[in-house]
Amino acid sequence: MGLFKTQGKVYKPAAEVDLGPGSDEIYIRANVKAPRMAGLLVKIFVWILETRIFGPLVLYILKRDNLIHKLVSYAEFKESPLFTPAHAWEDPKEQEVTFVKPDLTPAERVQEAINCLPISSETTAGSEDSDFYRWTIMDYSRAYRSGETTPLLVVKRLLAAIQESSDSQLKMAFFIHYSPEDILRQATESTLRYERGNPVSVLDGVLIAVKDEIDCTPYPTTGGTKWLHKLRHCIEDAYCVKQLRSCGAILVGKTNMHELGAGTSGINPHYGVARNPCDPNKVPGGSSSGSAAVVCAGLCPVTLGVDGGGSVRMPAALCGILGFKPTFGRISHAGVLPLNWTVGNLGILAGTVEDTLIVYAAISGHPLSDQPASLRVKNLSSHFYPHLNSNFRIIII
Repeated sequence: MGLFKTQGKVYKPAAEVDLGPGSDEIYIRANVKAPRMAGLLVKIFVWILETRIFGPLVLYILKRDNLIHKLVSYAEFKESPLFTPAHAWEDPKEQEVTFVKPDLTPAERVQEAINCLPISSETTAGSEDSDFYRWTIMDYSRAYRSGETTPLLVVKRLLAAIQESSDSQLKMAFFIHYSPEDILRQATESTLRYERGNPVSVLDGVLIAVKDEIDCTPYPTTGGTKWLHKLRHCIEDAYCVKQLRSCGAILVGKTNMHELGAGTSGINPHYGVARNPCDPNKVPGGSSSGSAAVVCAGLCPVTLGVDGGGSVRMPAALCGILGFKPTFGRISHAGVLPLNWTVGNLGILAGTVEDTLIVYAAISGHPLSDQPASLRVKNLSSHFYPHLNSNFRIIII
C-alpha cells in the first residue's frame, strides 16, 4: 500500500514534551471505527480479510480510519520508544521501613515478611462461633511443625474435596488441570522435610493453585481455550512459580478462568462455569474465577491470578476474599501468557492480608537480568493499629 502512504506523526523526545497546564500539545482521542457484527457476518468478514485481493484493501481502510497508519505505521520517532513503563526513580528514605534486598532468596524474603508481622498473629481467620474457618499460611506451618498433621494428609483431603466438588451434583469447575500423582509427590517430599526438621520456609507444604494463564509444569497453559496450548507449549515454570517451589509450596494445579481473560463473569464454555462457593447459583466473577473460588471454598489459602482490568480484584470482591494487584514491575511476568502486555500484572488472591504479604514477598522480584526496585516494608502500627504489636508492618508499593 505504498501508493497510498499517509504522512505519519512525528514524536518529539519525551524531554521536549510540555505536559503542563499551558501546553499546546494535542491529545488525539481514540475513536474506534470498525463494523459491529456477530455470527455469520463475522465468518464472512474473516473470509474477506483472508482473501488476497480484498483483504489487504479492507485492512488498509480500517487502519486508515482508526489512525493506525498516522500514529504507528508511518510515525517518526525522534528517540527509541519504551515498550514498558520503565523510568529511573529513587526510593525515598522513610522511618520504620524494612528494605528487602533484591538479592535475597525467596525463602529469605518470606522470613523478612514474617518478621514484620505482629507476634500476636496466632489466630485463625474465622470466628470461634462460625462453622467455617479460613486456615492461614501460619496455621498450616504451625500444624506441620507441631506434628498435628502433615502435608501428605492435607493433600489427600484436598484431592477428596476436589473430587467431591467436581461431581455431577456440585459441578463447581474449580480446576482446568490437576494431577493427583504430582500433588502427592510434592506432599511426600514436604512431609519428609518436616520429619527431618528442615522445612524450607513457612510456605513449605502450603497449597497454592495458579490461574491457567501462568506456566506451571507438568500442566499445559490453555488460557481457558481448547487450542492455545497446542501452539504455545509450557516447557518450564513461570518465574513466580519457581519462586514458590523454592519455598516448598505445593502447586496443586491450574484454576479455571474466563476464556483468554476476556470477560468478568468467569463463564467458560469449554471447562465449565466456576461457581461461587458463597452461592453456587452465582458466578465468582472473572477472569480469575477459579482462583477466587478455590480460596473462597477454603481449598487453598492463597492462589495466583492475573489482573488487567480487575481480573483479580473483581472475583475477589464477589467471593468475599482479598485480591491484590501489585504495581507494574514488582513481579516478573516471565512465563505468563502475554494477553494484555503491561496492563496485566500477576496478582494474589488470599483470605487475609497476612497471607498476601507472605506470598508477595516470595514472588516479588525479577530474574537477575531485570531487577526492579527494592521491596519496602513499613511499620504502620502506631498510626492505624495501636492495639497491635509494634512489629507489625505492611508492604509499601
